[in-house]
Amino acid sequence: MSNEIINNIVSRRSCRSFLNKPILKDELNQILLAGTYAPSGRGAQSPVIVAITNPDERNLVSKLNAQILNSDNDPYYGAPYIILVLADSNINTYIEDGSCALENMMLAATSLGIGSCWIHREREMFETEQGKQLLKKWGLSESLKGVGGLAIGYPKELKTEAKPRKSDYIKII
Repeated sequence: MSNEIINNIVSRRSCRSFLNKPILKDELNQILLAGTYAPSGRGAQSPVIVAITNPDERNLVSKLNAQILNSDNDPYYGAPYIILVLADSNINTYIEDGSCALENMMLAATSLGIGSCWIHREREMFETEQGKQLLKKWGLSESLKGVGGLAIGYPKELKTEAKPRKSDYIKII
């Protein structure tokens, strides 16, 4: 395996401070493509990836997520774009499948110098009436469940220093 790949994994950090600058379309497409190549149980490819680039839709999704927390703060840290991963809840590995897609996209973003942060509460968001209306508006099935989201954009600063890993994280037997 290439050292470049390992370095990309080791240097990935959650970004919580973004520039107000759109991601280049080609870079966004590469990140989304990486999500589609994530492994999935039995090859079912259950995840659906929704890239939100429209500022009005972005703000609506942010507000919906914040409501779950009873907060007025932007849970996506001001990132210009949000990527949502939903998956078909009729597939028994939909959470794992969606999680793999999120990880692939975070690693792809890192390789392009783009910051990302995994955000939660998408499951709860799309269980609300407002969330179900969004699915319908976007032409998506109500059988989709939110797995997670990414705040994504160019970082104000790149952080690559890792906290030390737990010494008992790996066991070789």
